[in-house]
Amino acid sequence: MINKELLKFLSQLEKNNNKPWFEENKPRFKKLEEEFKDQVSGIKSLLNQHDIIEKAKVFRIYRDVRFSKDKTPFKAHRSVNWMREGKDRRGSYFMSIKPGNSVIGIGFFGPEKEDLLRIRKELEVDAQELRDIIEKPAFLKTWGTFQGEQLKTAPRNFDKTHPDIDLIRFKNFFFTKTLTDKEIQSPNFFQEVDAAFKTARPFLDYMTDVLTTDLNGESLL
Repeated sequence: MINKELLKFLSQLEKNNNKPWFEENKPRFKKLEEEFKDQVSGIKSLLNQHDIIEKAKVFRIYRDVRFSKDKTPFKAHRSVNWMREGKDRRGSYFMSIKPGNSVIGIGFFGPEKEDLLRIRKELEVDAQELRDIIEKPAFLKTWGTFQGEQLKTAPRNFDKTHPDIDLIRFKNFFFTKTLTDKEIQSPNFFQEVDAAFKTARPFLDYMTDVLTTDLNGESLL
């Protein structure tokens, strides 16, 4: 489970987001961070039982404030991205721990321009296979519907009256699941996260197939 002391630290950091407070509490943070990284490694081991993870990236707690109006120096959350290995396994798994607002996520948070066009072209030709995956009761129960930003109208050179324009308009293709503080402190939390990620595999496999083939289904690898 996620240590309640980590949640306590993050809550206090949000109220005291300044360098003097953080420096005073840095030994405490380092201890909690070491435990968090061990837990991230544990979830990676679970994922590797049904997927192949290249690496787990724990994001730094320090914020880059150079181009931000928000000059608070630290992130009041801890987050990690588990990246799938190889060109034939696209997409990633994500988790963010924040008191009262923890989430897990899967998919494509910022696809490159070429990938975004390829996905849209596939959906323009036939979106039913994707709908069959994301509209299954088990998937909907776990992940709900697509998150992220949409265009207000059709992308350039796409028909705004296309029957699948609701999907084509998306700029990101990912799902998130909100978690309560009670859920992330459950003794079975890591297993539940792994089970949710496993439910997402058909979606990731579908998107991988799209992004590694052309519109004729020929491999690009």
